[in-house]
Amino acid sequence: MIPLNKIKLGFMPTPVGILESLSEMLGGPEIWIKRDDLTGLALGGNKTRKLEYILCDALANAADTIVTAGAVQSNHCRQTAAAAAQLGLECHLVLGGNEPENISGNLLLDRMLGAKIHWAGSNRKGEDIPEIVSQLRQQGKNPYIVPYGGSNEFGALGFASALFELDQQMDTSKLSHIVFASSSGGTQAGLMLGKALLHKSYTIHGINIDKDMSCKSKSFAQIIADLANSTSEKIQAGKRFELNDVTLDSNYVGAGYGVVGDKEIEAISMLARQEGILLDPVYTARAMGGLIDMIKTGYFSKHDRVLFWHTGGAPSLFSYARELLS
Repeated sequence: MIPLNKIKLGFMPTPVGILESLSEMLGGPEIWIKRDDLTGLALGGNKTRKLEYILCDALANAADTIVTAGAVQSNHCRQTAAAAAQLGLECHLVLGGNEPENISGNLLLDRMLGAKIHWAGSNRKGEDIPEIVSQLRQQGKNPYIVPYGGSNEFGALGFASALFELDQQMDTSKLSHIVFASSSGGTQAGLMLGKALLHKSYTIHGINIDKDMSCKSKSFAQIIADLANSTSEKIQAGKRFELNDVTLDSNYVGAGYGVVGDKEIEAISMLARQEGILLDPVYTARAMGGLIDMIKTGYFSKHDRVLFWHTGGAPSLFSYARELLS
């Protein structure tokens, strides 16, 4: 039921495997992992799935310039810049904060990929995009806005289809939970829709990594439910979602977006040393830190089978060296 109007940007399917050492060490459920850090687009990440649908629409609308926004170490912006380079499109990134003295991590890659950077101070979620788009149109360009985090109906379709991919790779009837970092909502909305289309019973368990994702009129969970509904309507799937269909765990936001705490450091170290797999400090370490804590506190039974969806982001490790090595 997922439409095929997308372009190929990454290497799919991404690998799935069991984390035997970590599972044994924690003594809890059987832990599996889906490696979307290996999608291949400029060091990979989950946004590649979203961009395959979003940029297909951009090309259909004859766009010649892509505009999106994010934080200084945005994985979404890095992958968008890479996709634009691959497609021969100009790319403008509106990044929160001010230009740092030392360029590293995703920001270094943004520059290498040819993206034009606009510094937006406290506006890290695209508040300055309309003005930049207006300037680009005055220059005779045809800009296309990729939403924050790639989280619209097109982006959500990328993750609805990802569940079909997973279903062909392993026996998902034995899965009890899928755990992942939930930030802008598109990944979670897509997974919810994919689960409904496949009639699965496992829990889609999002770990909220950003305390500021709610807007004035809606909670973040309601934003996710609304996006799942509008995506379902877009493909005429006939699925409806209510607020109580959203499992969003906000117990691990810590001191806020991008602030690395003890749980993130423990998760990065544990997965690196037990499995040789790298997490990023902002998203996947927070989600894995939550998963480890839930195992330790008995949230899962020893008979559960939990899949951790690795959404990528390892390039940002290099900009957090001080926090990680202190």
